[in-house]
Amino acid sequence: MKFSVSSYSFSQYLRSEKLTLTDCISKVKEMGFDGIEFTDSALGSHDIEDTAKRLADAAFKAGLEISNYAVSADFLNGSDGDIEKEIQRVCSQVDIAKILSSPLMRHDVCNGRTSNKYEGYDNVIERLAYGCRKVTEYAQSVGIKTMTENHGFFSQDSTRVEKLINTVADNNFGWLIDIGNFLCADDDPAAAVGRAARYAFYVHAKDFIVKSGQSPNPGAGFFMSRGGNFLRGTIIGHGDVPVMQCLYALKNAGYDGYIAIEFEGMEDCVNGVKTGLDNLKNYVNTVYSK
Repeated sequence: MKFSVSSYSFSQYLRSEKLTLTDCISKVKEMGFDGIEFTDSALGSHDIEDTAKRLADAAFKAGLEISNYAVSADFLNGSDGDIEKEIQRVCSQVDIAKILSSPLMRHDVCNGRTSNKYEGYDNVIERLAYGCRKVTEYAQSVGIKTMTENHGFFSQDSTRVEKLINTVADNNFGWLIDIGNFLCADDDPAAAVGRAARYAFYVHAKDFIVKSGQSPNPGAGFFMSRGGNFLRGTIIGHGDVPVMQCLYALKNAGYDGYIAIEFEGMEDCVNGVKTGLDNLKNYVNTVYSK
């Protein structure tokens, strides 16, 4: 198992300009990670190719792998509903992943339903699968694997994402399993990872504090799950996600790739990431040594 961290985890410091993306590379190396992942939102839209080249050079000099490039996509509503244009836009992000020397690119599949009231996941799965398939066919031609993530409330349940991956049915397309995100759809993380693990290309380690929707709103920092529970991001090991149980499911499926911290807590992000890494390494050592 190798350890990575999303640049998104440092959003507090990036927004306040305490760190730049290049600084994040140095900080991540100092912390003891093997890799770093970047998002399209972090790279921005201005001079993105130059930014990607600069980050790739900095990571190489630091001895870090760029483990993944995570981008937005919406095959229902994106590019004004023109799926062919949206496919081409997402394929252009594959080119950025290539510049970054990332072997993987994760993309969303949609931001939710269209305005059609009578539209469930099964009604749109063929369209979503078509978009995913066309992108992964292009990505395979340049040596990159693509993934979707249980993310965004609509394409978040483990049963939905599993069905999508099996509808795409391409060995170049897999799952970025976010062990915490299942809670946004009130899906039990351990059971969900047990279902998802056989499709895993990459894993996000994330923790949430969970409060029942039967209780009063806990206030700042919390958001609501789809079923009305309250969630707040926190340090790995400080919340309610059964991290070790999820790791056992991954181990049982033979997964030994990257596990990347995606920190979304209110705590100081540098301290949160470092403490989370210490905890995560202890959990991995315990689970994978048995």
